[in-house]
Amino acid sequence: MQIKSFILSKKVNPEQLFMLSVLIVNGGNYLYNLILGRLLGPTEFADAAVLVTFLLVLSFIAMTFQLATAKFSVLFESNLFTSFILRVYKNAVLIGILLGLTIIICAPQLQTLFNTSTSLMFVIFGVGVPFYFLMSVNRGIFQGKKELKSLSVTYQAEMLSRLIITLILIFTLSSIAYSTLIALGISISFLFGLIPFRYKSISFETKAVIDKAALKSIRSFFLLTAFYELTQIIINNSDILLVKHYFEPYEAGLYASLALIGRIVYFVAWMFVMLLLPKVVQLKKENKNTSKVLFNYVLYISIISLTIVLGCFLFPETIITILFGDSYISMAHLLWKYALATSMFAISNIFAYYYLSLDRYLPVIISGVFGMLQMGLVIFFHESLEQVVYMQIIAMVLLLLIQLAFYKFDYKNK
Repeated sequence: MQIKSFILSKKVNPEQLFMLSVLIVNGGNYLYNLILGRLLGPTEFADAAVLVTFLLVLSFIAMTFQLATAKFSVLFESNLFTSFILRVYKNAVLIGILLGLTIIICAPQLQTLFNTSTSLMFVIFGVGVPFYFLMSVNRGIFQGKKELKSLSVTYQAEMLSRLIITLILIFTLSSIAYSTLIALGISISFLFGLIPFRYKSISFETKAVIDKAALKSIRSFFLLTAFYELTQIIINNSDILLVKHYFEPYEAGLYASLALIGRIVYFVAWMFVMLLLPKVVQLKKENKNTSKVLFNYVLYISIISLTIVLGCFLFPETIITILFGDSYISMAHLLWKYALATSMFAISNIFAYYYLSLDRYLPVIISGVFGMLQMGLVIFFHESLEQVVYMQIIAMVLLLLIQLAFYKFDYKNK
C-alpha cells in the first residue's frame, strides 16, 4: 500500500511504471542466471546456458506473433480486431505444437549436437512451447492496447515463477540432473506467464472473418517480422550454441557467463523496443512525424551502452567476481569487448524495429545479411574464445554503420 501511495503521489505514468517493471523482470532473469552460474559451476552451467539460449530463441520466434498482434491491435477495431485475434491465437497454438513436437522428436540429436548431459531436458522444454506462443499473443494484445499494467504482470509472473520453482526443484530434487530440473522450471513458468489472460471468452471453434486487404497486410508484416526475428535469433544466440558445439563444456560455460553479462545492454534496449513499436504505428496512423521518437530512443540506448561498456572496461574482474565468482575470472579481459559488440547490435536494432513499424523492410534485410555474416565468421574463425568475440565486433560495427547510412539517406530523401 505504501508503494502504491508513493507511485500515485509522484504521478508515475503507465509507461514509466512499465519500464520500472521491465527493469525488475530483467533483474530477476539476471538473478536467475547468476544463481545458476554460482550453484552449478562452469561445466554444468554450460548445459543450463543451452536451455536459457533455447528460451531466448523461442522468445524471438514468439515475438513475431507478439509484434504482429501489437501492431494490428492498434490498427484494427471492433469485429475486425476480434476476428484477427482469434486467427492469431489459432495459428500460434498450431505452430507452437508443431515446434514443440519437433524439439521432442529431435531431443537425442540435440543432445549430441550441443554436448549436453541428457536429452530429457529438451523433451520437457518442448512440452511447454505451445503455452509460450499462446502467452506471446496475449502479451501482444496488452502491448498494442497499451494495457501496460497487465503486460507488466504477465512478465513478472513468468520471471518470478521460473526463479522460485527452479530453485525449489534444485534444492529438493538434487538426485535428478540439474538440466532436467531447469527445463521443468522453465516450462511451468510459461503457464504462470498466461496470467492475466485477456480473451477467455474467445471460442476456437468460431470462424474468423477478415477481408482480403487486411489479410494481405497481416501476412506481409508477419512474414517480414518472422524474417527479422530469425536474424535476431542468429545474431543473439548463434555464438553461444556454436561455442557449445566447438569448445569443451568448461570453456562453453565460461563463455556463457561472459555473454550473460555483456548482453545486459540488449535486454535494456528491448524495454524501449516494446514501447517504440505501438508509438510509431500510432503516430503514422495520425500522419505525425516519427523521427523524434527514433532519435530519443537511439539517444537513450547509446548513453546506456556507453555506460555499460565503460564499466566493463574499467572494472571487469570486479564485475565477474561479484556476479559469478572466481571460477569465471579468466573471461575478464573479454568483457568490455563483448559488451561493445552487443551495444552495436542494440542500437542497430532500434533502427530496424523503427522501420519495421513503418512497413519499411530494407533495414530488416540488412540485419539478416549481417546476422548470417556473424555466424559465418564464427564458423570459420573460432580458434579461441577471443577470436569468436572479435568476429562479432566486426559484424556488428559494420551492421550499425550500414543502418546509420540508410537512415541518413532516407532522411535526406524525405
